[in-house]
Amino acid sequence: MTGAGVRDFLLALPRLARLVTALIGDSTVPTSAKLALAAVALYLASPIDLVPDLIPLFGYLDDVLLAALVIDGLLGALDRSLLLRYWPGSAPSFDAAATVARRLAGWVPLRVRARLFRPWSRR
Repeated sequence: MTGAGVRDFLLALPRLARLVTALIGDSTVPTSAKLALAAVALYLASPIDLVPDLIPLFGYLDDVLLAALVIDGLLGALDRSLLLRYWPGSAPSFDAAATVARRLAGWVPLRVRARLFRPWSRR
């Protein structure tokens, strides 16, 4: 993965926040998915992290991995058309963020990913 890909993903994080907020308000999204999204939003907004943000580079690693897991989980659980409806950007920018997210989420063991998203997955 290139540094430019990760940089672009980091720049997409505000878009992810808007996407999550919109999905929480959508009546077609399952309640279990909304609860998971709300928990992620609270964690990302919270000053308390698994790895303190004061540690250069590594401090934001948990936030970035969690955001990647959310995007990867959303792609497996919800229709792409629904995600694109709320993505505040172009379809190619969403696809680019999704590609990087899938690669980053790959760093997390599959059983952990499956446990996080099993209750609301379409897979």
